[in-house]
Amino acid sequence: MNRRQQRTYIILRTIYFIARYWQWSYRLLILYLLLSLIAPPSPRTIMDTPQIVETTKPHLCVHTRVIDEVFEFNIQRTFQMVREMGASTIVEFFPWAYFENSPSNVDWSRADMIIRHAQTQGLTVIARMGFVPEWARPAEAGEFTTLNELPEDSYDEFANFVAAFAARYAGTVEHLIIWNEPNLALEWGYHPPDPAAYTELLKVVYPVVKQANPDVMILAGALAPTLEPVDSPHGMNDLFYLEAMYQAGASAYFDALAVHTYGLTFPADDDPAPDKLNFRRVELLHELILRYDSADKPVYITESGWNDHPRWTKAVRPSQRIQYTLDALDWVANEWSWAKTMCLWAFRYPRYTYSYPDNFMLVGVGFERTPIYVALQAYARDIIPEGNLWLPPPAVSSTR
Repeated sequence: MNRRQQRTYIILRTIYFIARYWQWSYRLLILYLLLSLIAPPSPRTIMDTPQIVETTKPHLCVHTRVIDEVFEFNIQRTFQMVREMGASTIVEFFPWAYFENSPSNVDWSRADMIIRHAQTQGLTVIARMGFVPEWARPAEAGEFTTLNELPEDSYDEFANFVAAFAARYAGTVEHLIIWNEPNLALEWGYHPPDPAAYTELLKVVYPVVKQANPDVMILAGALAPTLEPVDSPHGMNDLFYLEAMYQAGASAYFDALAVHTYGLTFPADDDPAPDKLNFRRVELLHELILRYDSADKPVYITESGWNDHPRWTKAVRPSQRIQYTLDALDWVANEWSWAKTMCLWAFRYPRYTYSYPDNFMLVGVGFERTPIYVALQAYARDIIPEGNLWLPPPAVSSTR
């Protein structure tokens, strides 16, 4: 075959494959159109009539993670299942960085949607405030910053955002958590934890927010339980951190303390100790409140729970997770008059992590009810399971 014949052959083969490709393209297009006619419609979000949470355990609360949901329907379904479980309160994150992309240019649409759906399901919202937009972080060339980097020069801007949030949702959102786990370097812009600097942040935020909404409660801390040694670059012991906050004059600049307390491998009634991380560690934090502050200052447990991952060294068996969680809720109700909520981490993630954090969830990513969800649903209604077996009861209707 000469060169001219080779070129002719290549052209003809190319024409053949193009014709064949288009033939299959038309077939695939027709198949797609036919399938679209018989496929079920994608979920649509239809606002329910206002609901009421049926519960006998008003302190039962969950930390949700809907801020990163793509579809509104998933937000609505999450809150429906929270209500059906019997939790009347949620903690949800409202990051400053998500709403104010440039100074004084705030888009409230997503926050409006989340709070509207929570209201419809009869849920009380505790709003967690944090994450810094890029324009409010240090501007030095080449400097690495994270969403948790809040320079002192931006305290006023952060306070103004929180105040605007408090004013916009006055009468609807009455509890604001200022920052998250500031006693960890990871949550403090990878800087050494600085209780004095955090106290200065409270001193800036508190009066501005109170002027915008005098009735809002400012929750400080959301401290992470940790036994990090003195001068650790990774974090500061939560007991040392809270005491240092008081010594820096924080008392007058928060209305309640937010704490995180996890059971790890210990049962709910395990005795607290300064060198131990367990559920009742929060009692040691409350002792500091009694020493430095008003005995009437309440505590909100905004993260708590046990994990039943089969290969995590800090996990327990699924049956223990259920029992320890229910025992802890009873402990809060019967022993801690100063504790207003016990919020379990976490109700549901937008997606799986494929690691041990997935076993903190109460509901699967696909909204599958887990055994602990069923147990909490029965607990919230004072239902004693037959034979002490947590069998799934019939689904609770989403409408009254």
